[in-house]
Parts: sequence; C-alpha cells; structure tokens
Amino acid sequence: MPFLTIAHSTRYAYRQPVSFGEHRIMVRPRESYDQRLIAARLDITPEPAELRWIHDVFGNSVAIARFDRRARELRFDSVVRMEHSPVVDGLVQVEPYARAFPFTYSSEDMPDLLRSIERQHPDPERIVDSWARGFVSDDRRTDTAGMLAEMTATIRREFTYVPRYEQGTQTPIETLRTRQGTCRDYAVLMMEAARALGFAARFVSGYVYSPSRGEGRVGGGNTHAWVRIFLPGSGWVEYDPTNGIVGNRGLIRVAVARDPMQAVPLSGSWAGFPGSDTGMTVDIGVDLDDDATLAIPHAPKGDVPPC
Repeated sequence: MPFLTIAHSTRYAYRQPVSFGEHRIMVRPRESYDQRLIAARLDITPEPAELRWIHDVFGNSVAIARFDRRARELRFDSVVRMEHSPVVDGLVQVEPYARAFPFTYSSEDMPDLLRSIERQHPDPERIVDSWARGFVSDDRRTDTAGMLAEMTATIRREFTYVPRYEQGTQTPIETLRTRQGTCRDYAVLMMEAARALGFAARFVSGYVYSPSRGEGRVGGGNTHAWVRIFLPGSGWVEYDPTNGIVGNRGLIRVAVARDPMQAVPLSGSWAGFPGSDTGMTVDIGVDLDDDATLAIPHAPKGDVPPC
C-alpha cells in the first residue's frame, strides 16, 4: 500500500502586468476506498481575492479562484500527500449475466448510465464501429472482460504515442487513421469504441506513476488520461490504453467526466496588451514511499491538458 507525494506546479509568464479572470483548478485527487488523501495544499501567486471549492456534476473537486490585482506571473502550486491502494491485477469480476458479450445493463443501472453510453463523435462511415466490432468473436463466445482487456492492449501495442501540448483531442477516426496520438486521444478512442459496443464509458484525468522500478509508465511529467468502463459486478473499471493497464495500478484519479472538456486540469482567462503572454511551464512529480508519517512539503512560491 504505497504512499505518494504529488507536486503539480503550473506557471504562466507575461511581459508586463496583466489582469486575470476566473480560473478553475482541478488537481485534487478524488477520495475513495482506493485513494485516501492525508494532506493537500494549493498555493496561488498572486494570492486570489477569493478562493472557494465546489463539487461539479460528476463529484470532482474544483477550486475557483478570482483575482483583483495585476501581475506578470500567475502560478498554481498543488502538493498532495495520499495513500493509494492498487487493485489486484486482473481482478475484474463480472456478474454472470454480463460475462459474455453482448449483454444489457440492468433496468436499475441503465437510467444512470445512458448519458455515458451516448456517442460524442460522429462516425458516418462506421469506422470506429468497425474497429470496435473487430474485438467481438463471430463464431464463439466473447468474454466481456477479455474483450476490453484486448482492446486496451491493442492500442498500447499497435499505436505510436506522440506527446502534444495543445488543448483539445483528435477525433477517434483521426487516431485510427494515423495510428498515433497522446494519452487523451487514446482515451477518447477507447471510450467511443466501448460506447459503440453499448458500454457506459467515461474520460478520466489524473496522474500516472511507476509502482516499481521495473514498471515503466508512459505519460509521466504531465497529467495523464485514461477511461473508465462500467461492468456489472465490478462497477467502474479503469482502462489505460496508453500503458495497457487494466485496473488502477499506477493511476491516480483526479477528474472523471463524460467528455474531455469537462476534465481540464486548469482553465481561465487573462486581459492585457496583445503579445504579453510569453508561455506556460508545467512541472509534475510523483514521489513514492512507504512512510505515512512524512509531512507534506512546502510548495514553491510563486495547465496543460492531459498528455
């Protein structure tokens, strides 16, 4: 049961003082049976005139900052100390009625899952549909959990990871045609493919770390993205097609949403002379240890989308 310290720093620089509009910050991990926060702090420079916390429609923790002063730098420093409990590898239990695909969600679950089953991207030529159907056996029983695990592994094996720091995601069709993308592109592709097969799926933004030295992880150094799919018997199960992970090993959830634009780690506005913006820098570190008594370090004084 590892303990983690997650330091996430985002800095915006300007040539001359500018004013800042409202900013929304989503960097606080969700608390659950497998994620327990020990301590958390968010430092903002310049100090906001108002900072309040809310839960959005998905239950994500969102900080809303408002400012009343101009500055040449805007900085957000989040430091979190937490306990993470990885689920045993491969432990995906599925109710008997859903073990073979296709199946239908129960009448009790369906009303709450419908919006997560709806497709978000047009697919007039059924390109995503055809790719998704390729994981379904025509002449024998299709194991539900095995099919989703194979889809995850296929993206990891056959697609090329290419970092991109601009906002937004590729369409699933573009990702399929180019066979490359970022973690958020892969998450959107798998989410839409799962929905094409009738599964409820959601986009996840968070952090990735290596549980051991022998386990490399793609997507570190930035926020990470993957997908959750609802399986009767296990509930929402994590699938990370970038790293081929099934389950939460090495994955820390921050935001869960129906669409990637609802899970942006940091968003806001500024006003000033054109050309004042000189860029943004992001630094994310995840330190792993086994000591729950360590104090949370001080954030430095003073976002990019998921990889």
